[in-house]
Amino acid sequence: MFTGLVQALGRVASVHQTPVSRRVVVDVGAWVHRPEAGASIAVNGCCLTVVETAGPLWAFDVIPQTISVTNLGALAAGDPVNLEHAATLSTLLGGHVVLGHVDGLAEVVEVRTDGEWRVRVRLPGDLGAYAVDKGSIALDGVSLTVARVEDTASGTVVDVCLIPETLARTNLGARRTGDRLHVEADHLAKLVRRQLDWFTRRG
Repeated sequence: MFTGLVQALGRVASVHQTPVSRRVVVDVGAWVHRPEAGASIAVNGCCLTVVETAGPLWAFDVIPQTISVTNLGALAAGDPVNLEHAATLSTLLGGHVVLGHVDGLAEVVEVRTDGEWRVRVRLPGDLGAYAVDKGSIALDGVSLTVARVEDTASGTVVDVCLIPETLARTNLGARRTGDRLHVEADHLAKLVRRQLDWFTRRG
């Protein structure tokens, strides 16, 4: 489990194909966290397992199943990535409960930087059912508050506002129209919908 508060902004050092996966090596820079092999790290909001470390260089194996539902297969050397280690029982929940299980890819439809930095994204499939004004959403692993929900003919579009601290600590400031971001809907909202669907079917 994660909280959606990015702890470090790393950069992809190298990417190469192995017989069973795409190995992504990330340079975590000055981040003081040093995990053991087998630890969980959210990379752009996707929970990955550390398979090898050499100082600030951490290797992750991205398997075909993960590539099929995320944008990690498109990572290349030099790309910035948001990093967060798994939460512990003593972690302050400053964001919201994030599992690191990507629900889909949201498309950036507009970026506004006049007055405030506002990003509008179109949610895939039926994920709009979990989006509410002032609710929580994770984009590329960043816990954000939904500023506005708009249901359109082409799907649900949500607005999020980025404060200077978020722009400085994450890669969201580099996102442009047409980019695709990992989106994870609020887990509590998904549980509520599942329970309501179950009771309705039994009804």
